[in-house]
Amino acid sequence: MIKRLQDYINQFHRTIWILLVGTILSRGAAFMTLPFLSIYLVNQDYPSFLIGLIIGMGPLMSTIGGFIGGHLSDQFGRKPIMLVALVGTAAAYFGFALSSSALAFLLLNALLGLCNSFFEPTAQALMADLTKKELRMKVFSLRYVAINIGAAVGPLIGALLALTNASLTFYITGGIYLAYMFILVFTIQPVPRLEKKENVTLPVAFHIVRRDRSLLYYILGGILLAIGYSQMDSNLPQHFDNRLENGVVIYSFLLSINAILVIILQLPFAKLMEKVRPLKSMIIGSALVAVGLFFFAISTHWIMAVIGVILFTLGEILSFPASSILIDQLASEELRGTYFGAAQFRNTGSFIGPIIGGYLIGISGGTIAFFVIAVICLSSIIFFSAGMKKEEIVTVEKNQVD
Repeated sequence: MIKRLQDYINQFHRTIWILLVGTILSRGAAFMTLPFLSIYLVNQDYPSFLIGLIIGMGPLMSTIGGFIGGHLSDQFGRKPIMLVALVGTAAAYFGFALSSSALAFLLLNALLGLCNSFFEPTAQALMADLTKKELRMKVFSLRYVAINIGAAVGPLIGALLALTNASLTFYITGGIYLAYMFILVFTIQPVPRLEKKENVTLPVAFHIVRRDRSLLYYILGGILLAIGYSQMDSNLPQHFDNRLENGVVIYSFLLSINAILVIILQLPFAKLMEKVRPLKSMIIGSALVAVGLFFFAISTHWIMAVIGVILFTLGEILSFPASSILIDQLASEELRGTYFGAAQFRNTGSFIGPIIGGYLIGISGGTIAFFVIAVICLSSIIFFSAGMKKEEIVTVEKNQVD
């Protein structure tokens, strides 16, 4: 048993495990804080529209900054970009604890979104750099499990701390990110960069990415999928509170089911997904997320809500690690960071999704709103299917050249 465990651990580079443990701690700290940021801002007596603007600034900056951060990691190496991003993230959380003005909160959340967009694609690119091609699905699945462990534990700790001292959560979160940065300084060796035939500047990289039709289809489909997925953390509690008895309690229960299912099922599903093309996995996953949203729309009893979250979670498990594998397959070695950064444009859906859902609930009620959102999410299949056809054409052309 011990030998099997050692063999499992040894199949991955040591840096992978450092990043996975760091993901659990850092994401747990972030989930300990960010879900309660809006409550913290309400207690500062800011108007609702201003709170929405502050909260939405993070995903907006994440969309803008991902491509730049990923490209910089290709140019200057993964490690320095990750370290700078972690320092900026820590500074943003410390700033939250010390700030009292709306402008400061707006700028700090913008900094947080920008630093996250630098760190995430760079960390994913580093994981791909250090892992054999046939093991990358396992690695990205492990990363997604690590994120969900943090998501399961963080809010519970945050809720306890929020009852005593809300500012303390910001200090703790900032401290964890700063500690993560120091750990990476002393444990991760810089990965040698590939020799480039020419210096790929930012405009050139943008031109290369813009011409990649498969990537474009993925980003468009990913935006629509993100619009649907973002409802879980934004408008679903409001919908259940209006539609179900003890809706908020049921919603909290569903979040736990979601996290537990991901932790339990992600790795077994990863083994199955190794035999399936990433885009096909994403098509099936998007359909399941849409059906889950449909069940949320018609839920009149907690059992229907549970069925909905099970389907939604299965779709999530199939979609998100597969998206990392897809980006890795599309990218050339020297533009891997740039491609992972460009994929951050899908976060546009996470920014506009809560706005669209909230608007629809306001004018038509939660049932119709979630029907519409389910259709929007399902339409992502059109772009993923187009991407898969494009991929098949490129494969045939390559074979003919060979």
